[in-house]
Amino acid sequence: MDPNFQLMFYLIPTIVGFLLILPFGRSLVDPFTEKFPSLGNERGRVFFGLILTCLAGVAVSFQTLWISSKISEGGNFCASNSILSCDDVIGNSNYNTDPIFGIPWGGIGAVVFCILLYLVYSSSKEPNANWVFSYLKLGTYITFAGFFVIALLIYYEIQMGIEIGKPIIICQYCTTAHFANIAAFIGFLRLMRMNDSIWWNKTSK
Repeated sequence: MDPNFQLMFYLIPTIVGFLLILPFGRSLVDPFTEKFPSLGNERGRVFFGLILTCLAGVAVSFQTLWISSKISEGGNFCASNSILSCDDVIGNSNYNTDPIFGIPWGGIGAVVFCILLYLVYSSSKEPNANWVFSYLKLGTYITFAGFFVIALLIYYEIQMGIEIGKPIIICQYCTTAHFANIAAFIGFLRLMRMNDSIWWNKTSK
């Protein structure tokens, strides 16, 4: 299967989740609110969008971890002559692990998105529990910290581009995970602010 086509299995859920997180996402779920009443209010819609985004983040992170293992065994997955080449990024031994512990970035991403998924899913099941605000706040902090990792990895992509004579080398799977983190940050931030307002238990759209 073409790797860019396979990427759609992760990118499309991330985009849909992100759109549901945004205020105008209500127009996307209007046809489904009768069957899924929880989507009929802002809180339920953002929760669902955030859960979908975190699931996609977990999946694409595991995919990058698998790609890393495949390349280390001498194979390839998405080698390309264009600037889109996850093999060049994930397969580069100088940049494919974190500089402190040497853990593959895909593994770190998978763990982080699993934690985020736990935080948002448990909060969605008991939205009025006294610990929910702390969970949403923690999720906001974790995803905000992810911006620094994203900046580092983009720097790595620029460095690799310079090394092989291209403006930049983009790992499309890594970029999808970055987008999922950005979407998750917005989702956690919206829920955290909503939790501290009168809109938390509003049943209307």
